[in-house]
Amino acid sequence: MKQSIMCAGALLVTLLISAPGGGKGASVSNSQSNAAQSNSPASGELRHKAPDGWVKEQTTSSMRVAQYKLPKTEGDSEDALLVVYYFGATQGGAVQANIDRWISQMQQPDGSASKDKARTETSTVNGLKVTSVDLSGTYTAEMAPGSGTTHNDKNYRMRAAVIETPRGNYFLKLVGPAKTMDHWEQSFTNFVQSFEFK
Repeated sequence: MKQSIMCAGALLVTLLISAPGGGKGASVSNSQSNAAQSNSPASGELRHKAPDGWVKEQTTSSMRVAQYKLPKTEGDSEDALLVVYYFGATQGGAVQANIDRWISQMQQPDGSASKDKARTETSTVNGLKVTSVDLSGTYTAEMAPGSGTTHNDKNYRMRAAVIETPRGNYFLKLVGPAKTMDHWEQSFTNFVQSFEFK
């Protein structure tokens, strides 16, 4: 009889530990759940105000959250293109890795190192850290990732930035002919200053 009671007691303890919501297993999974919630990205998104004169375009992929054409000025044959990317809370790579990659997409006509000509800056916009790069030269990025076909756009300028938000990093890239880029200089500054996370 005593042995039966002991066996029944052992079985009850085993059931409580292994049952969902019972015993030790529940507190471990609750802790894991709380940790997962605290590590989840904040709700909200990067908001901005497009300046007058910019043409909003249909985004061409789910990773592009905004896309604008900045109309060309007289003497230039191409418009400038601005894209804001978001790849996910922990995606897209480190800030400096992106700055370095963007710099590598611009070659200097005299063969000098683009990194020596690049102007980088870190600022705070409405509580968001923004790391930016400004560089002129020949734009040589791939036409499409992995295509192996590259641009060869001479006398171009690039303005690019990583915007750090509670939801993860957003990436902004503006590329176009130097004259057109100069024309939209103040508009671009105003655009960056409009960033807010809400």
